[in-house]
Amino acid sequence: MADYKAPIRDIEFTLFELLGYAEHCQQLPNGEDTAPDVISAILEESAKFCENVIAPLNSVGDTEGCQWVDGEVTTPSGFKEAYQQYVDAGWPTMSHSVEYGGQGLPDSLGHVLSELNGSANWSWSMYPGLSHGAMKTIESHGTEEQKSIYLTKLVEGAWTGTMCLTESHCGSDLGMLRSKAIPNDDGSYSITGTKIFISSGEHDLAENIVHIVLARLPDAPEGTKGISLFIVPKFLPDQAGNVGDRNAVKCGSLEHKMGIHGNATCVLNFDGAKGFLIGPPNRGLNCMFTFMNIARIGTAIQGLSHAEVGYQKSLAYAKDRLQMRSLSGAKNPDGPADPIIVHPDVRRMLLTQRAFAEGGRMLIYYAAILVDVEKHGQEDKQQEANQLLALLTPIAKAFLTEVGFESSNLGMQCFGGHGYIREWGMEQNVRDARIAMLYEGTTGIQALDLLGRKVLMSQGENLKVFTKQVHLFCKANQENENVKHLIEPLANANKAWGDLTMHVGLSALENQEEVGGAAVDYLMFSGYVCLAYFWARAAVLASQKLEVEASDFYAGKLKTANFYFARILPRAYAHDAVIRSGVSSLLDMTEDQF
Repeated sequence: MADYKAPIRDIEFTLFELLGYAEHCQQLPNGEDTAPDVISAILEESAKFCENVIAPLNSVGDTEGCQWVDGEVTTPSGFKEAYQQYVDAGWPTMSHSVEYGGQGLPDSLGHVLSELNGSANWSWSMYPGLSHGAMKTIESHGTEEQKSIYLTKLVEGAWTGTMCLTESHCGSDLGMLRSKAIPNDDGSYSITGTKIFISSGEHDLAENIVHIVLARLPDAPEGTKGISLFIVPKFLPDQAGNVGDRNAVKCGSLEHKMGIHGNATCVLNFDGAKGFLIGPPNRGLNCMFTFMNIARIGTAIQGLSHAEVGYQKSLAYAKDRLQMRSLSGAKNPDGPADPIIVHPDVRRMLLTQRAFAEGGRMLIYYAAILVDVEKHGQEDKQQEANQLLALLTPIAKAFLTEVGFESSNLGMQCFGGHGYIREWGMEQNVRDARIAMLYEGTTGIQALDLLGRKVLMSQGENLKVFTKQVHLFCKANQENENVKHLIEPLANANKAWGDLTMHVGLSALENQEEVGGAAVDYLMFSGYVCLAYFWARAAVLASQKLEVEASDFYAGKLKTANFYFARILPRAYAHDAVIRSGVSSLLDMTEDQF
């Protein structure tokens, strides 16, 4: 059975050929350090680490899980040693500031490396993965003293970070949280409360864990406007960043979960733990969005990772497994049956996985490049990048995790009954994928954010920035005979996106519940159109390459694009029809009639 292999050829196609990554990097600080050969060398080394070190631990983590004893957590066999190799090789430092010990490479490259880590072993990758959000939050909102104490250790990987948001009674409604922060005489705060579902909240990989915690000050107003943000380390550091006394934060238990068993999902009890305010009082949720937006893109990567893993494994199996004969005649006449890859329905499942994995990669890498532009670009480009990220982040998080889960199920389906058996790894991929639609905000929460806040509240301006880009692309390629069959349906879908938005906006003027009724279908519609745009771009490029020379790689790209437009994009119009049916069918029943 094939193990995970980093898809370097497709990654380089997406970065360098489709998205112009070499030119992009030259516009960034330290651009001289990001030549294509340097990036390729980094990718090759990362691939070796992922394939040879952490991928073999994926099933180990699932089987062993984490162990909790009196508040201390032990990770599965090999996890600690792999993390030390990761740190020793300098991987945590790649895309962080040179000022704090980083290598100063682009944030976008960090997202690419996160894909490799996550596809190889999602549970393991979460331990260093959450640290990125903690670092960005401290770097963006912390004091100079906080940066000097925490960032160097976090950047080098000696310490890891977490985000501590929700509590048992409030879920995604953070305005209901009860954790308290009482001022101390020395300027610190005493944090009391219990946080749940804290990924990587306690472990034995690093010498310290830096918790980024939401809590309320004594005089805080009710709701989300009364939340502040605090740094609460597991061990209190001195001014030099050396680990000191144990803080009063302890893991009360581990959650017993459907999947990602190798990652410690913790209940954390803060019993008067010493914390330090980060950002302005009562503005904690605003500051926390720095962390949450990074985590949402990270979770989008999880959707891509599970689609990629499912595709790789089921493709290898489909080429090898012999079952039945092709309806048009034997394709393997010397064998007892044909390989199942000859059957149209198996190809449907394989191509769906491929279309979502490779299309999702295009969307995520595009968004990652926008993160670079938002940080380093000229003012007008920064504003455009901000608008595009506002639109695309909830789409990427929710849509790619939904289709990533669909893909993991299709991968399992390709195996038939063998997919249900643990030894093949397919049922683990399904179980591990399921959480992605829940944490960092459910699909419904992301959909409300997209439609309500990012589209309607901006009066469609965020959407127009993207749809204008699609329109100009279609206009430039409308006479291209090689892809004309894709450009017309893309232009129609792009126009339908604007029309649908107008319909929802007008309907909401009469009944605000129409927004909630339409939100998830609107998000899925948006996701299908976004991927259609990137697949059309890939098709244009592939057709140009094929005019020069024959290539299975580019031919495969073009044919996958054809499949996407023929078999996947039409799904968008079902969502359009559902939205136009209105919200009444959802609300007509009384509670007693359920």
